[in-house]
Amino acid sequence: MSLRNLIIGGTLSGVFLLAALLSFLWVPQDVTQLDIANKIRPPSAGHWLGTDHYGRDILSMIMVGARTSIAVALVAVGIGMGLGVPLGLAAAARHGGWLDEAIMRGNDLVFAFPSLLIAIMITAIFGASAVNAIIAIGIFNIPVFARLTRSGALSLWRRDFILAAQVAGKGAVRISVEHILPNVTNLLIVQGTIQFSLGILAEAGLSYVGLGAQPPTPSWGRMLADSQTMVSFAPHMALFPGMAILLTVLGLNLLGDGLRDMLDPRLRRLR
Repeated sequence: MSLRNLIIGGTLSGVFLLAALLSFLWVPQDVTQLDIANKIRPPSAGHWLGTDHYGRDILSMIMVGARTSIAVALVAVGIGMGLGVPLGLAAAARHGGWLDEAIMRGNDLVFAFPSLLIAIMITAIFGASAVNAIIAIGIFNIPVFARLTRSGALSLWRRDFILAAQVAGKGAVRISVEHILPNVTNLLIVQGTIQFSLGILAEAGLSYVGLGAQPPTPSWGRMLADSQTMVSFAPHMALFPGMAILLTVLGLNLLGDGLRDMLDPRLRRLR
């Protein structure tokens, strides 16, 4: 089961990653070029997935939109992991102290504000853009990685090899970096995959309400928003970007499940 999930998830994720990379070199048609004479055309030999209300090729839009979604989600996960992991390690090292309490209460405060609300606050100040969407999603990812890292680290601080390191004279920072972090990396990889899929969903949601990437940059969420009044006579405008979001998120979740089963020694013993 885990191998099947890993293969299917890796294949689906790889297809959209390849599409995003290919869009840097080639797309069927220029996504900034309007062709009103060929607007809202169904799938055909000239336009495999049809055209939108401006005559733009939907396949080209999805390919460039994949680039946008992956970039936003990847940087947002990087922000969450880059800040959340050190905070989680610090909280675990000072378990029960004021630093641990301050970090955890700060996490609770961030969790009280969904990423959409954070994005609204940020865009109200700085304006709507892909950068602000990245910041909003990244801020929401910080407590996720902080809590996960703290939870995994706390169980390790009671282990004999950590006690041996303390007896050898190693400080909390050195133990966290040399012994704790390598042993929670598997958890972080799996969670990073899951947060990556959630980041793509969040980017699509923010773009759908106009808070993500702005025109003329294609975005899967804005493609759905543009198609919502045309579903009755141009269903392909909503179908294909919706399927792109669905398959990408499904692939990443299956990939995360497969990695979890392979990297978790307790699950390996159960198989």
